[in-house]
Amino acid sequence: MKEVTRHINKQVVHELWARAAGRCQFKGHNELLYKSSITQESSNQAEKAHIYAFSKNGPRGWGPFITNRKGLNEIRNLMLVCNGCHTVIDQDKKGVRYSAELLLSWKRDHEKRIEIVSGIDPHNKSHVVLYGANIGAETSPVDYDQCVNAMFPNKYPAEERASLLSMHSVLRDHTQEYWQAEQAHLRSIYRQKVVPLIQSDSCKHFSVFALAPQPLLILLGSLFTEKTQVDVYQLQREPEPGWKWQDPPDDVDFKVQPPSNFQHAPVLLLSLSDHVSHNRITSVLGDKVSIWELTVTSPHNDFLKSKAQLSAFRKAIRRLMVDIKQKHGSTTPLSIFPVMPVSCCIELGRVRMPQGDMPWVIYNQSKVKDCFIETIKIEGNEHAEW
Repeated sequence: MKEVTRHINKQVVHELWARAAGRCQFKGHNELLYKSSITQESSNQAEKAHIYAFSKNGPRGWGPFITNRKGLNEIRNLMLVCNGCHTVIDQDKKGVRYSAELLLSWKRDHEKRIEIVSGIDPHNKSHVVLYGANIGAETSPVDYDQCVNAMFPNKYPAEERASLLSMHSVLRDHTQEYWQAEQAHLRSIYRQKVVPLIQSDSCKHFSVFALAPQPLLILLGSLFTEKTQVDVYQLQREPEPGWKWQDPPDDVDFKVQPPSNFQHAPVLLLSLSDHVSHNRITSVLGDKVSIWELTVTSPHNDFLKSKAQLSAFRKAIRRLMVDIKQKHGSTTPLSIFPVMPVSCCIELGRVRMPQGDMPWVIYNQSKVKDCFIETIKIEGNEHAEW
């Protein structure tokens, strides 16, 4: 009987490289293996690792190939890895930490991910953007897998990882230190992670998933603007928690309630998630204000169910912004009191015209102080320095 050698057929090698897309299949590494990660020179960094060992006494043994040793060199038993990861795997002589089952799952997941990503039509690709910030004493984690599931089948991730804009902070949203730190970080990380994609990447579409205090979400929207192609998602509570948009329910009737006169400083109250007494505004700004209100028939915190409803909000807020500017002028600061779904906050920021709209002063309800507090100012063109 002909002895089985370590020689691996060229066709198997080619298929292994193709399945791995030239990347290390050790979970979490994903390094390109056809060039040096330091000098970027062309260099073969790849090794063909046996999942079940070529040697009977090697890590993980022969397993199911004990009666078919030729199968050890087949594509199903090989992983493309770098030298370092290969060494780490095989140092586990008993195959406890890096079992054959674990390595097979890594290989399967990596190859499936490559198949999905490489097969996406360019028009269906979207950069996933995740943003969370502390709301009161609660952190706001955003789960990547839930978000990708919400995009399917209309959009797929343009990259294997999301653009994460969150900042880990111990500060709380009733302090000015919190607002200064969070808005500075958001502006900086947006320039660092998102702007290069807008300017240079072939994919110009973004899918945004965010849970944060409302002024920060408005700021995030103002950074994107309507010039960028963005799908904004809303976390649903019913019937099941998740980010996937639901079938359009009955149309939402957005109602504008203008002030009785236009002589005072303008205020925009967005009471969509709850009823808001005007006394809560005048207790902060005084009586000499002209309050414009956008609301719905029955405000509550889970009314927004569909993209069509969010589109209707955008149309309503665009028209309202024009009306407010016509009555009060484009240079008069507009105080904004948002009580609405997170996706509406982002879209409010996106509809803002950097060159033509009024300066915005955004307030947030503080549970600690039991009142609205001033948080963020948005004025001029956020993109001027880019």
